[in-house]
Amino acid sequence: MTINLEGKIALVTGASRGIGYFTALELAKAGAHVIACARTVGGLEDLDDAIKSVGGSATLVPFDLADMNAIDALGASIFERWGKLDILVANAGVLGVISPIGHIEAKTFEKVMNINVTATWRLIRSVDPLLSRSEAGRAAILSSGAAHKCRPFWGPYSASKAAVEALARTWAGETQRTPLRITSVDPGATRTAMRAQAVPGENPDTLPHPSEVAKAILPLVGPDVTETGKLFIVRENKLVDYRLPE
Repeated sequence: MTINLEGKIALVTGASRGIGYFTALELAKAGAHVIACARTVGGLEDLDDAIKSVGGSATLVPFDLADMNAIDALGASIFERWGKLDILVANAGVLGVISPIGHIEAKTFEKVMNINVTATWRLIRSVDPLLSRSEAGRAAILSSGAAHKCRPFWGPYSASKAAVEALARTWAGETQRTPLRITSVDPGATRTAMRAQAVPGENPDTLPHPSEVAKAILPLVGPDVTETGKLFIVRENKLVDYRLPE
């Protein structure tokens, strides 16, 4: 399926590597101008080169999602330059540690919740007015199977992703009578640096490449999307509708 995003403005967080990098590239291939956010300047510059090589365009915004004032300023800057936002892909996140809950340091737990949950809420708050100015605003919030499986030793990450899904569903409920469509996405086990950190003994060649996952995510931000407030999972490089309890 070909998705035409010509003239669309898309914001992607965590765009310097992994799923965020390749989702940004797919958005650019489809014609969107990509606002790429990440901490790593080198990774953003590599992305910019890749986007230019396919005839696309990007604006690089290097900053740390722990900087809440920067998130607020981002929304204001987008408004001043473009007056709206059409697509949000909230991808950035951190793993924390794989450890028994009772052994986790407070600063580690707080960092995971701050980056994965508070920064996501702050981002939503910053761009919600901009997405509402789009004739077909779309938001894809990256989640994880950890939000539902709640495996032993994955406490902070699991809790943070469950909270992110709750934010997305609440936001979808509040905007369901508007053109804005919001979905949560569980990309599944993917060949990323975070996955390698979480499961160091795993053979990465057995996992889908993030470029394949990005292609599966792209339809969720297309203009034909009608569903809102749902969780989709990526399995075998295809989207599967995962129905959450009402």
